[in-house]
Amino acid sequence: MPVQSCGPAPGRAAPRGWDLRRFNAAPAADAEAALLECLGSHRWAQRLAAHRPYPDTGALIAAADEAGYDLSPTDRAEALSAEVSPGLRPDAPRSAHLALAAAHAAYESRFGHVFVICLDDFLPAEHPDQVLAGIRARLAHDPDQERVVTADEMRRLARGRIIELVSSQ
Repeated sequence: MPVQSCGPAPGRAAPRGWDLRRFNAAPAADAEAALLECLGSHRWAQRLAAHRPYPDTGALIAAADEAGYDLSPTDRAEALSAEVSPGLRPDAPRSAHLALAAAHAAYESRFGHVFVICLDDFLPAEHPDQVLAGIRARLAHDPDQERVVTADEMRRLARGRIIELVSSQ
């Protein structure tokens, strides 16, 4: 069940010991690999790595947002295909697992990709309800409207993951 929250991509961890200085000084391949953990588009990661050094985290985030706006449909599809999720906690009620699985299936059937949402503004206990509510609300979108919302959520996810990346110590 693809549930995304800001911070490192589920199933992936931000490199330890990185900060902005190390990110700026790292070989391009290492910086790109770290950025791919933030958003799964090779072109996006290459663009950000190529424009180093960044004077501060704000400049890196601004560059990430700009590069996110410039993603082609192919780049967005690549990034979406890299999004995976652990789903609900195993001890969540079976009814919650079933409801969320059905909502995800309906969303993926309608839009052809996983559901992504940044949950930074919510407590972890609220995540399942927010995901379910988000899917239900976004199922009413037309494909063009949902493409815009999905792209914005992906940029929010990338921002949170980049902050995690360059704030690790």
